[in-house]
Amino acid sequence: MAARRKDRWTFTGAIGKVFGVAITQIVRWLALSRIHPNVLTFIGLVINIYAAYLFSVGHFRWAGAVVIGAGLFDMVDGRVARASGQVTRFGGFFDSVVDRYSDLALFMGLLVYYSSISRPFYIVLTAIVMTGSVMVSYARARAECTIPKCKVGFLERPERIVLIIIGALFDRMAPVLWVIAVLSNLTVIHRMIYTYQECNKLEAPPPPPSDEASRPAPRPLTPV
Repeated sequence: MAARRKDRWTFTGAIGKVFGVAITQIVRWLALSRIHPNVLTFIGLVINIYAAYLFSVGHFRWAGAVVIGAGLFDMVDGRVARASGQVTRFGGFFDSVVDRYSDLALFMGLLVYYSSISRPFYIVLTAIVMTGSVMVSYARARAECTIPKCKVGFLERPERIVLIIIGALFDRMAPVLWVIAVLSNLTVIHRMIYTYQECNKLEAPPPPPSDEASRPAPRPLTPV
């Protein structure tokens, strides 16, 4: 099970395999430049904010292309941290927080666009997508305060990003929002059920001792 989870396909992982040599060279150059990985993470946020602006004015295909560029920064920041020996606990925290802001920025751009064309149904749908996306991350973070790991569920951030890119590039954002709305909330429910099961395992009383274990050991014979 763990091996299957480790080999699971992700958008950034697929890009890394296709452009592996080029990405490795970029990472090496960035590591030698001593640029801080958190700067790369922040640049990715700025690019996503620009993509959100493009969404808000209806330039969906350009927005999709910009999101791909932001995804590349999101992919290399961790590699640069490892290659340059700048891995820190705060770096992981900072990356996670910035990812949430990036996601919300993209959805805010869609909210502005649907408001500008007076589509209240899609405003509500985008709000549901925003809520589900935030809750997927929150459910895992809160669960892992109680149990060791909670990475179950299909729709995590890489899958959301690739769906947004598909919807933007092929002008199919409406069905993509339906897919994200349904699968993100199903992922939250899955994580709730999984956490409930794991908590029950942790809180289960230990099994009673067997008859053999409870039987007193025989007294050794003493020589007469």
